[in-house]
Amino acid sequence: MNFAKRMDHFNEGIFTRLLEIKRRRLENGQPVIDLSVGTPNIPPAQHIITALCEAAADPANYIYAVNDQSELLQATSDWYKQRYQVELDPATQICSLLGSQEGLAHISLSIVDEGDLVLVPDPCYPVFADGPLLAGAELYYMPQKEENGYVIQLQDIPEDIAQRAKFMLVSYPNNPTTAMAPDQFYLDLIAFAKKYDIIVLHDNAYSELVFDGKSCGSFLAFPGAMDVGVEFNSLSKTYGLAGARIGFCVGNTTMVSMLKKLKSNMDYGMFLPIQKAAIAAITGDQSEVERVRAIYEQRRDILCEGFSQLGWPIAKPEATMFVWSRIPAHYDSSEQFAMDLVTHAGVIATPGSAFGPSGEGYVRFALVQDNEILQQAVQSVDDSEILKSS
Repeated sequence: MNFAKRMDHFNEGIFTRLLEIKRRRLENGQPVIDLSVGTPNIPPAQHIITALCEAAADPANYIYAVNDQSELLQATSDWYKQRYQVELDPATQICSLLGSQEGLAHISLSIVDEGDLVLVPDPCYPVFADGPLLAGAELYYMPQKEENGYVIQLQDIPEDIAQRAKFMLVSYPNNPTTAMAPDQFYLDLIAFAKKYDIIVLHDNAYSELVFDGKSCGSFLAFPGAMDVGVEFNSLSKTYGLAGARIGFCVGNTTMVSMLKKLKSNMDYGMFLPIQKAAIAAITGDQSEVERVRAIYEQRRDILCEGFSQLGWPIAKPEATMFVWSRIPAHYDSSEQFAMDLVTHAGVIATPGSAFGPSGEGYVRFALVQDNEILQQAVQSVDDSEILKSS
């Protein structure tokens, strides 16, 4: 059998390999604490579950949705106005996604042609690079360095690269580095995009998971942003709806229309009961958002303080549901450290190298377990003695 050459770009995902290790350990009766994949274990608020169940009980809701319901589009517009102070036309500037991952995988198909150049962060969530690769694009990695607070230095992008680039992906609060970007970065980003005629996608999936009394807005709130790009947002983490796969692409009218056109040839829209759940989430009691944020902040403190007390100092992230840290000094490889973590301590984390070249030397933990399990993870790492150099 002969398969597409584009598949040569892809290897078995690190998450798949880690899950296989987890499966084998569980089969052998060995304990596992999985802090690898960012899959929330906090369920939706009851009013969201009720909306979903009531809609699912209606036989009329099992037809193809085909399009986003007007009620969902209006709710999303109202949400963006109230939460981010961004005005959106419900009819032309909003498109639902079957989760942000789906949108990130497909949007490049509506923007780039074979051989076009796309700028992606490094390190980055893998689909930021995989989506453009599926579209046949060439990638240029924009380093996110610790010494710069993991903020992309746009002025360091070579002139010839900037002139060739057609599309760029940016995300703050950032996965995996957990960094936030200052306002000036967004102003510079918009000016950069306009100067070189580059389309921008800003992924804003973690805007609600910001800690220590800080807050985060929207890329689209900055002057000129709507001229150059769109923003992706997600209900997965904030509202506990990860498995329901609910995301949105909002912003530039032309970009949204092209994505809608592409998706009309790929899927039949979001299941109607899930649309009802999304509406309930973004129009209902928002105190749930604060509760979820507080849970993640407490988990962050337990993990970071616990490892720091063991002699592995980890700075507390200011945002997201992740912890990003340099690996212990006596390790040379992030993958080797991750393998030792699971082999000797039964704790699964994601090696930084899975997120791009600049991720080597780091590891990412997902705060997806309850407090007592995170305390067990710290104790298991201590008992394993892998933090002690030989």
